[in-house]
Amino acid sequence: MVMNGSRVRWAAAVLAILSLAVAFMLGLLTPSASATINYGEEAAAVAKRYVGSPYKYGGTTPKGFDASGFTQYVYKNAATKMTIPRTSVDQYRIGTSVSRSQLKPGDLVFYATGTKGKVSFAAIYYKDGTFIGATSKGVKVVKMSDTYWKERYIGAKRIVK
Repeated sequence: MVMNGSRVRWAAAVLAILSLAVAFMLGLLTPSASATINYGEEAAAVAKRYVGSPYKYGGTTPKGFDASGFTQYVYKNAATKMTIPRTSVDQYRIGTSVSRSQLKPGDLVFYATGTKGKVSFAAIYYKDGTFIGATSKGVKVVKMSDTYWKERYIGAKRIVK
């Protein structure tokens, strides 16, 4: 039997469609979209959006943040939708302690900016030895190695997996 070119193409197309239909029905081509989210990285990315927001004592919104108001706001508005405590002291009481060498984006970092040795400032670890926090000059990306911050470091906590 001799087929012309258009009949060959048509037969090939029908055969391909039937093959796909059979494979799908047999479960050989099941859709398997799988997405995972790194909540820490996502929280750090949310924090980055607010760089430049002003500082306000007691502030908990983009119109003005204090340190723990910022960390609380970020975690509530990130994919985590987590409600964390309002104060840096109470935030320091949650999560799992993490060494400085094991920090990951989204970890909370804590500092004693008032009384020596007493937590009074919280921020969100960003990357490459930096954190994003509501400093007295507003929300900024800050190097943890800066003398001021290095001398006041208390510790870090991981609150998401």
